Amino acid sequence: MLKRELLDTADIQDGETLELYSHGRDFMIVLGRNELMSSRMRFSEEQLAELTLDRLEASNPRILIGGYGMGFTLRAALARMGEGAQAVVAEISDKIIEWAQGPMAELTGDCLSDKRLDLKICDVAALIDDANDGTCEKFDAILLDVDNGPDGMVRADNNRIYSRTGLGKARDALKPGGIVSVWSAAPDHGFRRRMKEAGFDVEERSVRSRPNNKGAHHTIWFGRKRA
Repeated sequence: MLKRELLDTADIQDGETLELYSHGRDFMIVLGRNELMSSRMRFSEEQLAELTLDRLEASNPRILIGGYGMGFTLRAALARMGEGAQAVVAEISDKIIEWAQGPMAELTGDCLSDKRLDLKICDVAALIDDANDGTCEKFDAILLDVDNGPDGMVRADNNRIYSRTGLGKARDALKPGGIVSVWSAAPDHGFRRRMKEAGFDVEERSVRSRPNNKGAHHTIWFGRKRA
Protein backbone atom coordinates (compact mmCIF):
# COMPACT_ATOMS: atom_id res chain seq x y z
CA MET A 1 0.00 0.00 0.00
CA LEU A 2 1.28 3.45 -0.90
CA LYS A 3 2.09 5.73 1.99
CA ARG A 4 1.96 9.51 2.07
CA GLU A 5 5.40 11.11 1.92
CA LEU A 6 6.01 14.53 3.45
CA LEU A 7 7.89 16.61 0.86
CA ASP A 8 8.05 20.06 2.43
CA THR A 9 6.43 22.49 4.85
CA ALA A 10 5.54 26.20 4.75
CA ASP A 11 4.92 28.38 7.78
CA ILE A 12 1.90 30.67 7.69
CA GLN A 13 0.44 33.05 10.26
CA ASP A 14 -0.19 32.21 13.92
CA GLY A 15 2.38 29.42 13.89
CA GLU A 16 0.33 27.21 11.54
CA THR A 17 2.15 25.07 9.00
CA LEU A 18 1.15 23.89 5.54
CA GLU A 19 2.46 20.48 4.56
CA LEU A 20 2.99 19.16 1.03
CA TYR A 21 2.61 15.40 0.66
CA SER A 22 2.93 13.00 -2.24
CA HIS A 23 0.89 9.81 -2.52
CA GLY A 24 2.01 7.93 -5.59
CA ARG A 25 1.46 10.35 -8.46
CA ASP A 26 -0.89 12.55 -6.44
CA PHE A 27 -0.15 15.55 -4.21
CA MET A 28 -1.92 16.96 -1.17
CA ILE A 29 -1.56 20.23 0.74
CA VAL A 30 -2.58 19.77 4.36
CA LEU A 31 -3.17 22.09 7.33
CA GLY A 32 -3.26 20.11 10.57
CA ARG A 33 -5.86 17.39 10.02
CA ASN A 34 -7.50 19.24 7.14
CA GLU A 35 -6.65 18.38 3.55
CA LEU A 36 -6.94 21.75 1.80
CA MET A 37 -6.39 20.51 -1.74
CA SER A 38 -5.49 17.38 -3.63
CA SER A 39 -4.54 16.68 -7.21
CA ARG A 40 -7.23 13.96 -7.20
CA MET A 41 -9.94 16.48 -6.26
CA ARG A 42 -9.56 19.12 -8.93
CA PHE A 43 -12.86 19.31 -10.80
CA SER A 44 -14.65 21.88 -8.66
CA GLU A 45 -11.63 24.21 -8.80
CA GLU A 46 -11.59 23.88 -12.59
CA GLN A 47 -15.31 24.55 -12.63
CA LEU A 48 -14.72 27.75 -10.66
CA ALA A 49 -12.94 29.09 -13.75
CA GLU A 50 -15.05 27.51 -16.47
CA LEU A 51 -18.44 28.40 -15.01
CA THR A 52 -17.30 31.96 -14.29
CA LEU A 53 -16.05 32.46 -17.84
CA ASP A 54 -19.31 31.03 -19.17
CA ARG A 55 -21.09 33.90 -17.43
CA LEU A 56 -18.91 36.69 -18.81
CA GLU A 57 -19.69 38.69 -21.92
CA ALA A 58 -16.15 40.06 -22.44
CA SER A 59 -14.30 38.25 -25.22
CA ASN A 60 -10.88 38.93 -23.66
CA PRO A 61 -11.58 39.31 -19.97
CA ARG A 62 -9.25 40.55 -17.28
CA ILE A 63 -9.71 38.27 -14.28
CA LEU A 64 -8.28 38.13 -10.78
CA ILE A 65 -7.74 34.73 -9.16
CA GLY A 66 -7.28 34.75 -5.39
CA GLY A 67 -5.09 31.78 -4.49
CA TYR A 68 -2.90 29.75 -6.84
CA GLY A 69 -3.14 26.53 -4.85
CA MET A 70 -2.21 23.77 -7.27
CA GLY A 71 -3.10 25.90 -10.28
CA PHE A 72 -6.25 24.07 -11.36
CA THR A 73 -8.35 27.23 -11.59
CA LEU A 74 -5.61 29.14 -13.42
CA ARG A 75 -4.99 26.40 -15.98
CA ALA A 76 -8.71 25.96 -16.63
CA ALA A 77 -9.06 29.72 -17.15
CA LEU A 78 -6.08 29.96 -19.51
CA ALA A 79 -7.46 27.07 -21.56
CA ARG A 80 -10.68 29.02 -22.15
CA MET A 81 -9.37 32.58 -22.60
CA GLY A 82 -8.16 34.25 -25.77
CA GLU A 83 -4.71 35.67 -26.44
CA GLY A 84 -5.81 39.17 -25.44
CA ALA A 85 -7.10 38.14 -22.02
CA GLN A 86 -5.25 38.51 -18.73
CA ALA A 87 -5.23 36.40 -15.57
CA VAL A 88 -3.87 38.14 -12.49
CA VAL A 89 -3.10 35.64 -9.71
CA ALA A 90 -2.57 36.65 -6.09
CA GLU A 91 -0.82 33.97 -4.02
CA ILE A 92 0.09 34.84 -0.44
CA SER A 93 2.83 32.21 -0.07
CA ASP A 94 5.87 32.12 -2.33
CA LYS A 95 6.44 28.59 -1.04
CA ILE A 96 3.31 27.46 -2.91
CA ILE A 97 4.88 28.72 -6.14
CA GLU A 98 8.16 26.98 -5.26
CA TRP A 99 6.25 23.72 -4.91
CA ALA A 100 4.52 24.33 -8.23
CA GLN A 101 7.86 24.79 -9.97
CA GLY A 102 9.57 21.99 -8.03
CA PRO A 103 7.88 18.77 -6.85
CA MET A 104 4.68 19.51 -8.81
CA ALA A 105 6.35 20.78 -12.00
CA GLU A 106 4.78 18.05 -14.14
CA LEU A 107 1.34 19.00 -12.85
CA THR A 108 2.04 22.72 -13.31
CA GLY A 109 3.10 22.45 -16.95
CA ASP A 110 3.82 25.80 -18.57
CA CYS A 111 1.02 27.85 -16.97
CA LEU A 112 3.38 29.97 -14.85
CA SER A 113 5.23 31.12 -17.97
CA ASP A 114 2.06 31.97 -19.93
CA LYS A 115 2.25 35.52 -21.29
CA ARG A 116 -1.35 36.16 -20.16
CA LEU A 117 -0.42 35.54 -16.52
CA ASP A 118 0.46 38.31 -14.07
CA LEU A 119 1.53 36.54 -10.87
CA LYS A 120 1.68 38.56 -7.65
CA ILE A 121 2.96 37.29 -4.30
CA CYS A 122 0.52 39.19 -2.12
CA ASP A 123 -2.87 39.12 -0.45
CA VAL A 124 -5.68 39.25 -3.01
CA ALA A 125 -7.29 41.98 -0.89
CA ALA A 126 -4.39 44.29 -1.79
CA LEU A 127 -5.11 43.92 -5.51
CA ILE A 128 -8.81 44.55 -4.92
CA ASP A 129 -7.84 47.74 -3.10
CA ASP A 130 -5.56 48.71 -6.02
CA ALA A 131 -8.45 48.37 -8.46
CA ASN A 132 -10.60 50.56 -6.24
CA ASP A 133 -8.09 53.37 -5.85
CA GLY A 134 -7.18 53.43 -9.54
CA THR A 135 -3.71 51.90 -9.16
CA CYS A 136 -4.71 49.15 -11.56
CA GLU A 137 -7.50 48.44 -14.03
CA LYS A 138 -10.73 46.92 -12.74
CA PHE A 139 -11.63 43.29 -13.39
CA ASP A 140 -14.30 41.47 -15.37
CA ALA A 141 -14.26 38.72 -12.74
CA ILE A 142 -12.75 37.99 -9.36
CA LEU A 143 -12.40 34.30 -8.46
CA LEU A 144 -11.80 33.61 -4.78
CA ASP A 145 -10.39 30.32 -3.50
CA VAL A 146 -8.10 31.54 -0.74
CA ASP A 147 -9.42 29.28 2.03
CA ASN A 148 -11.65 26.24 2.55
CA GLY A 149 -14.61 28.60 2.30
CA PRO A 150 -15.83 31.87 3.77
CA ASP A 151 -14.82 30.98 7.34
CA GLY A 152 -11.12 31.94 7.27
CA MET A 153 -9.87 28.53 8.43
CA VAL A 154 -6.38 28.90 6.97
CA ARG A 155 -5.81 32.60 7.71
CA ALA A 156 -7.97 34.67 10.04
CA ASP A 157 -7.31 37.65 7.75
CA ASN A 158 -9.33 35.90 5.04
CA ASN A 159 -12.47 36.65 7.04
CA ARG A 160 -12.28 40.28 5.93
CA ILE A 161 -12.41 39.26 2.27
CA TYR A 162 -15.62 37.33 2.88
CA SER A 163 -17.23 39.95 5.12
CA ARG A 164 -19.95 42.25 3.81
CA THR A 165 -17.39 45.08 3.65
CA GLY A 166 -14.86 42.89 1.84
CA LEU A 167 -17.47 41.74 -0.65
CA GLY A 168 -18.44 45.36 -1.23
CA LYS A 169 -14.83 46.19 -2.07
CA ALA A 170 -14.74 43.24 -4.49
CA ARG A 171 -17.94 44.52 -6.11
CA ASP A 172 -16.43 47.97 -6.56
CA ALA A 173 -13.29 46.44 -8.11
CA LEU A 174 -15.40 44.95 -10.92
CA LYS A 175 -16.29 46.43 -14.26
CA PRO A 176 -20.05 46.87 -14.95
CA GLY A 177 -21.74 43.47 -15.04
CA GLY A 178 -18.67 41.79 -13.55
CA ILE A 179 -18.77 38.64 -11.44
CA VAL A 180 -17.30 37.58 -8.13
CA SER A 181 -17.19 33.79 -7.78
CA VAL A 182 -16.34 32.06 -4.53
CA TRP A 183 -15.33 28.42 -3.96
CA SER A 184 -16.22 26.64 -0.72
CA ALA A 185 -15.88 23.13 0.62
CA ALA A 186 -19.40 23.38 2.10
CA PRO A 187 -22.64 25.40 1.81
CA ASP A 188 -23.04 28.56 3.87
CA HIS A 189 -26.47 30.20 3.81
CA GLY A 190 -25.22 33.19 5.79
CA PHE A 191 -22.59 33.89 3.18
CA ARG A 192 -25.11 33.84 0.37
CA ARG A 193 -27.09 36.45 2.30
CA ARG A 194 -23.98 38.60 2.76
CA MET A 195 -23.35 38.52 -0.98
CA LYS A 196 -26.86 39.78 -1.67
CA GLU A 197 -26.50 42.50 0.95
CA ALA A 198 -23.22 43.56 -0.71
CA GLY A 199 -25.01 44.29 -3.97
CA PHE A 200 -24.81 41.07 -5.96
CA ASP A 201 -27.39 39.00 -7.78
CA VAL A 202 -26.40 35.57 -6.47
CA GLU A 203 -26.41 32.12 -8.05
CA GLU A 204 -25.30 29.04 -6.10
CA ARG A 205 -24.05 25.81 -7.65
CA SER A 206 -23.12 22.48 -6.09
CA VAL A 207 -20.23 20.83 -7.93
CA ARG A 208 -18.58 17.46 -7.40
CA SER A 209 -14.87 17.35 -6.62
CA ARG A 210 -14.23 14.75 -9.36
CA PRO A 211 -15.32 14.92 -13.01
CA ASN A 212 -16.90 11.44 -12.91
CA ASN A 213 -19.71 12.76 -10.67
CA LYS A 214 -18.00 11.29 -7.61
CA GLY A 215 -16.29 12.75 -4.61
CA ALA A 216 -17.39 15.46 -2.22
CA HIS A 217 -19.94 18.14 -3.05
CA HIS A 218 -18.41 21.62 -3.11
CA THR A 219 -20.18 24.95 -3.42
CA ILE A 220 -19.55 27.83 -5.82
CA TRP A 221 -21.35 31.16 -5.51
CA PHE A 222 -21.55 33.53 -8.48
CA GLY A 223 -22.34 37.13 -7.67
CA ARG A 224 -23.05 39.47 -10.57
CA LYS A 225 -22.55 43.16 -9.89
CA ARG A 226 -25.85 44.97 -10.03
CA ALA A 227 -26.11 47.92 -12.40
